[in-house]
Amino acid sequence: MTARDSSRKDKSNEDIAQLQQQVAELTEALQRERADALNIRRRAEEDRTKMADFYKVMIIRDLLPAIDNLERSMLHAPKELAEHDYVKGVQGVAKQFEKALKEMGLSRIKTVGERFDPSLHEAVSIEDAGGEVEVVCEELQPGYKLGDQVIRHAMVKVKKEKK
Repeated sequence: MTARDSSRKDKSNEDIAQLQQQVAELTEALQRERADALNIRRRAEEDRTKMADFYKVMIIRDLLPAIDNLERSMLHAPKELAEHDYVKGVQGVAKQFEKALKEMGLSRIKTVGERFDPSLHEAVSIEDAGGEVEVVCEELQPGYKLGDQVIRHAMVKVKKEKK
């Protein structure tokens, strides 16, 4: 092997090493770009979900007073009209609202008989029955949650009972 062949071989090995280094650098850069793109997609999806939940909450809050009034009207329907088609129709509409809200992920906060929880309940009055434990004894207005987020606290009366 001549000096010239050896020089070419050394140059060729250097070129190969340089190309391998470039390939490694470009592969690493591509992996970073892919990770960044995945993170951007994930954040965009999270933002879309948050935005959808935000608008869902706004709509539900606007509908709740009407739903409350619909439920109150059914409670005050005369007993002699309980089997009337009109009353049954109103009850059907109320059930449709309930089903649609449930499908959206809305759930009613449990109240009567439950231990008072200020993160879920809003106490309007507290009756002291000589106890230490605060228990909800009456629901004045239902409360609702969307997932873990409280949309509206349940308005309740509380009684202090013994354990």
